[in-house]
Amino acid sequence: MENEIGAGITIVGCGDIGRRVGQLLLERGCRVQVTARNEESAAALATLGFDPVIGNFDYQEDTPDLDVQGQQVFHFMPPQGGGKSCYRTLNLCRRLSSQNCPSKMVYISTSGVYGDCGGDVVTEETPINPQTARAQRRASAEQQLREKADELGFELVILRVTGIYGPGRLPVSRIMQGHPVLLPGEGGYTNRIHAFDLVQVCLAAMEKGIDGELFNVCDGQQSTMTDYFTAVADLYDLPRPRQISMAEAEREMNPLMLSYLKESRRMDNSRLLKRLEVVLQYPTLQEGLKVSKEEL
Repeated sequence: MENEIGAGITIVGCGDIGRRVGQLLLERGCRVQVTARNEESAAALATLGFDPVIGNFDYQEDTPDLDVQGQQVFHFMPPQGGGKSCYRTLNLCRRLSSQNCPSKMVYISTSGVYGDCGGDVVTEETPINPQTARAQRRASAEQQLREKADELGFELVILRVTGIYGPGRLPVSRIMQGHPVLLPGEGGYTNRIHAFDLVQVCLAAMEKGIDGELFNVCDGQQSTMTDYFTAVADLYDLPRPRQISMAEAEREMNPLMLSYLKESRRMDNSRLLKRLEVVLQYPTLQEGLKVSKEEL
């Protein structure tokens, strides 16, 4: 069943995607409540027309007294930077009750919960197998939200999002600093979605997604991290990154980047396109990069 987005909206974690989603909702005449970590951030969000609530979800005692009764909630807040459980989502869930219950929630998770799939095609039926701590935190958040949704009876839709790119989200500085990439054939498949397309997916999920649904969010183009970095270098007329073997990468790359390169997945987005009836503006990296270039 399709639900219109109502007048009362809350965005938990109002970063780049949250602001873009919120701005579109403000243009529709919605009242948009957002969370902010400090007064400076709250003031900036208020100038954009949002209603900020200040609080820090890292600690239970600092969690804001957030009124979401009957509201549609976008949960865009990433987990904290450590551990295998998402304490931020736990503290959010502690604020939810029968007297403070949203009508529906859309949560941005990550495709990383599937782990390394050896280059196989991944659908929403693929079992999760989070192998890094950051993916385990996302899986923890998914589980916590599912349990709370079942307990209180609100609708929950989960988006398993791939690498996000777009204006302000390109690896230009890494390329300029000379960070290497893997030799062709050494790395696995990676997947991406343009920020502008992710925004429309989030709105479609709130309007058309039904309780319990999962959606893989990507553009459907098969590529590698090497393809991505090379395309960005070409976009800015920069020297292409140096290519190294996986053995060399083990010695040179930081653990976070290496962990991304050691997982290979080909994400299937057919459910997204069919169920949510999303028409991607940028189904290929080449199209998306054209609208993402900024002055250096």
